[in-house]
Amino acid sequence: MKSDAVKKGVERAPHRSLLYALGHPKEDLDRPFIGVVNSYNTVIPGHMHLQSVAQMVKEGIRTGGGVPFEFNTIGVCDGIAMNHPGMKFSLPSRELIADAVEIMAEAHGFDALVFIPNCDKIVPGMLMAAARLNLPCVFVSGGPMLPGRVPGENGTVDIDLIHCFEGVGKVLNHKMTEKQLDELEQRACPGCGSCSPIATANTMNCLTEALGLGLPGNGTIPAPEGRRLQLAFLAGKQVMQVFEKGLRPLDILTPDAFHNAFAVDMALGGSTNTILHVPAIAHEAGVDFPLTRINEISESVPHLCNLRPYGTFALADLDIAGGVLAVMKEISKRLKPGAMTVLGKTIGDVYRDADVRDRRVIHPFGEPLHKTGGIAILFGNLAPDGAVVKAAGVSEEMMLHEGPARCFNSEEEATKAISARVFQPGEVLVVRYEGPKGGPGMREMLTPTSMLAGMDADKSVALITDGRFSGGSRGAAIGHVSPEAAARGPIAAIRDGDIIQIDIAKRTLNVKLEAKEIQERLASLPPFTPKVKKGYLARYSRLVSSASTGAVFEDEA
Repeated sequence: MKSDAVKKGVERAPHRSLLYALGHPKEDLDRPFIGVVNSYNTVIPGHMHLQSVAQMVKEGIRTGGGVPFEFNTIGVCDGIAMNHPGMKFSLPSRELIADAVEIMAEAHGFDALVFIPNCDKIVPGMLMAAARLNLPCVFVSGGPMLPGRVPGENGTVDIDLIHCFEGVGKVLNHKMTEKQLDELEQRACPGCGSCSPIATANTMNCLTEALGLGLPGNGTIPAPEGRRLQLAFLAGKQVMQVFEKGLRPLDILTPDAFHNAFAVDMALGGSTNTILHVPAIAHEAGVDFPLTRINEISESVPHLCNLRPYGTFALADLDIAGGVLAVMKEISKRLKPGAMTVLGKTIGDVYRDADVRDRRVIHPFGEPLHKTGGIAILFGNLAPDGAVVKAAGVSEEMMLHEGPARCFNSEEEATKAISARVFQPGEVLVVRYEGPKGGPGMREMLTPTSMLAGMDADKSVALITDGRFSGGSRGAAIGHVSPEAAARGPIAAIRDGDIIQIDIAKRTLNVKLEAKEIQERLASLPPFTPKVKKGYLARYSRLVSSASTGAVFEDEA
């Protein structure tokens, strides 16, 4: 056992003394040491209940014959960090989480790990660590939040955090009173769990099942239910089986597993942030998965799940409808069934007996919500290395759009202009210098997209950026434009009035300029000056790679 390095031999007498100080009896020293990686804090609603999840995990480990050791990681609440400088730290926290887990696991010689993530950057950060360490492991998330409820004309109506963001636009557009917005604030987030739409956190927790590292139900069992605690206990027990079998993450995180994850992503209509996170996980696993491959999967897997923010239902409804396994069963012709899972059997064996129990939530393969997947990667002279759009959230009239650019060099500039309605129908709002290097930190821009949606402008105005969007964003919001402006990507050359051409069906994003004109404009720009001069963000800006490669660190690429 790896843990023998900290507990066996006469020279380890000091180590054993410290273990006894923790309350461990001598017999524990003959058992596997299992790290329990908890992201509990009282900052994020999705994490405030994870102490109880961890307790059940530890009981499962004990039942299975292991010795649990719990430690914590940091976690940022993207909702609270939204639309102010704090959001610059959200994506960069992913790398810190991966590094922190590596440090703790290696320093203490753990034999295996159980990961307890829940919200946006914590899930991919832990998945990256799992791939990097390659120790036997199981994931169990904290689960999704239940939807909030408010009175409606025909009974109660389910709501979520996105309604609050869009409510801001409605108030500014005089379609909602501040009193009504206050009621949304009070009721949208009723308790613990990751926000209830198919935004980044829930998408990533569902994809953890599809990757084979989470048990069935990981992505959909609601946070407040006893079944979530039962799942945690089973995860603790199962990690001992995974350890005994010598099954490691790199046995599971194969090209077939990543194919399956993106196929499920397309059927779910998941968050565009998966196009940052899953490639970063693949990078840690040594798997090359180019953006062009994602488009191929999107062409073959239709969007099936009628989930908010652009649909009707919440993750709790997907759970009742059969969960991720039912989605996989429905798209089984497009999956790689031989991929291994932490259950010690193939993913095909895991979803074989699943059934779709509500066709309002999970549409039949032959009767999809959209004929192609929920996410599309666009290429063109404005995005030579790619850009990302949640096609499932774009209205039909905006799938093909051409309009003049209105440029902003920060999210703050764009938000101020949108608040003042300083835009015209048909325009394309360009928000740049918000990429991984330029932001720095590639801020999530749910506020401007939600304001546009709340103003009913999402059907007439497009927004493109080298930054990123929330999984809760909807409308013609195109992000991750690469190369970014700070790296002298073509987006830096755009001027007000330039004509932008968007064709989501053909997967193209272009500006009506000759290549020579673009290059001349870029050559005339002054050198990019980093916005942050010291601290973690300054180091991050120096090291981070393009969004098109998952925004991993350059010195590891």
